[in-house]
Amino acid sequence: MASKTIFEKIRDREIPSRIVHETETVIAFLDAHPLAAGHTLVVPKEPYEHLQDLPSELSADLFAAVQALTPRIEEAVGADATTIGINNGEAAGQEVPHVHVHIIPRFEGDDSGPIHAIAIDSPELSDDELDEIADSIMTD
Repeated sequence: MASKTIFEKIRDREIPSRIVHETETVIAFLDAHPLAAGHTLVVPKEPYEHLQDLPSELSADLFAAVQALTPRIEEAVGADATTIGINNGEAAGQEVPHVHVHIIPRFEGDDSGPIHAIAIDSPELSDDELDEIADSIMTD
């Protein structure tokens, strides 16, 4: 059996955490190393490594929790807005191999920048390249 992720240990109350929300399928807790006051992680209780691995019902539960928690977090810390993100895979910065959604409170003048700041060297793509990518992604 594979060793538990830190999120499974939190779920099982093996390590301390500040749980702010819990349902049968999802748990949310304050990040131990917050990027801002109120930074919260929302996690499916069952360990799936990538977003695309989640069953659709669990994905719906996960995002319902994100939607419900976001205004509560903003109000709790007086945030002006939030950035919501998922690092989906190691190359994207995912450190724990268990899907988790970051809800990061944002404040006017916090100088953290938009999510677009992630891509420092944005590619210049031709119309043909964009069309090819769109065709590859398009679903029926």
